[in-house]
Amino acid sequence: MVGEARDPETDEGPLSGVTVLDASRVLVGPFCTMQLGDLGADVIKVERPGTGDQTRDWYPPTFDAADGRAGADADDPGESAYYVSVNRNKRSVELNLASEAGREVFRDLASEADVLVENFRVGKMADWGLDYPDLAAENPGLVYCGISGYGEWGPDRDKPAYDIMMQARGGLMSITGVEGGAPVRVGVALADVGAGMYATQAILAALLERELGDGTGQKVDVSLLDGQAAWMSYMATNYFASGDPPGRMGSKHPTIAPYQAFETADGYVVVACTSNAFWERLCEALDRPDLLADERFATNADRVRNREALDAALDAAFAEWTTAEAVETLEAHDVPASHVRDMAELFADPQIEARGMRVEMDHPTAGSVTMPGSPMKFSRTPATYRQHPPLLGEHTETVLREFGYRDADLADLRERGAIPEE
Repeated sequence: MVGEARDPETDEGPLSGVTVLDASRVLVGPFCTMQLGDLGADVIKVERPGTGDQTRDWYPPTFDAADGRAGADADDPGESAYYVSVNRNKRSVELNLASEAGREVFRDLASEADVLVENFRVGKMADWGLDYPDLAAENPGLVYCGISGYGEWGPDRDKPAYDIMMQARGGLMSITGVEGGAPVRVGVALADVGAGMYATQAILAALLERELGDGTGQKVDVSLLDGQAAWMSYMATNYFASGDPPGRMGSKHPTIAPYQAFETADGYVVVACTSNAFWERLCEALDRPDLLADERFATNADRVRNREALDAALDAAFAEWTTAEAVETLEAHDVPASHVRDMAELFADPQIEARGMRVEMDHPTAGSVTMPGSPMKFSRTPATYRQHPPLLGEHTETVLREFGYRDADLADLRERGAIPEE
């Protein structure tokens, strides 16, 4: 438990000693609980017997032991890369929550947990007698996090929600894509990832409040739509200030210029001039003193107001360079610039390697699996990678025995349909 004394010589991760009961599936909840697991928490992932988390079947691609990459055998396709990406540092327990016996076991697990995370449809846990008031009666210190599409109240609380819907409804797609073009979904499921990050923050805040207070937990309610609205940040306040909803601008920035991608002879270069000092260096790099002397571009506000003329001049200048020439020249003049990297280039980056952002873990059936590392760095209690993404039900008996279940109890649970047969 959080309040127990810590041994800095043996503990791993700042959340070592915290038990998390993870009743979530797919992305938003598992992303949250993976972060807690990376920070040292013991995450017990509760999965439906026989099938488990839906993402176990979301492939291709997969990892397999033969080559560590795409498994091609239809009978043994390997481990779903999607599932692997957000389920390290967890132990898997198969438990049938549709049975009363399964719910009894879940209550036992929750009675000793510090944190519970679930993303069922709003009201489902209450129907099962597993909502916060039900479990807090036995464990008042429990921090219970419910994640849903729209939150636990409001006219749309019962509607289904998926990432593309949230990116559309949450405003993100209205500002993503080229001007005059079709709306574009951001390539990663940012509505899920964003809500997962907010859930993690809220859980950590609730744990801290519990420790500073009287030891009582609370319920945390996080919604994907709320997260998207919050992420609109300066775009939303630009609208509040002007009354004009912002539109799609491609890679451009509404209040900074130049801050965008320019086409080169063989690709694109991204430039970020966030100050007049960078603008001066850009003009020097381009050997364009005329642009620096042009009153239309004297300040950032001037450059934003005269963006059309500025873009035309810079488009012509960058078209004469290759991307490599542009990046090399701009960096030599200390102008923030980059080419647009793909995944292969990103994870071959020496900076990414130096920061430990490419992680490989041994897996019992897939051999070696590779995934992004944790971006959270600590000087004393580092994030850990101690448990491979678990096989379905890999730890069912181990975990239940830790909670006091014996051979006869396990046999009874199998007979009553709470856990699968051996």
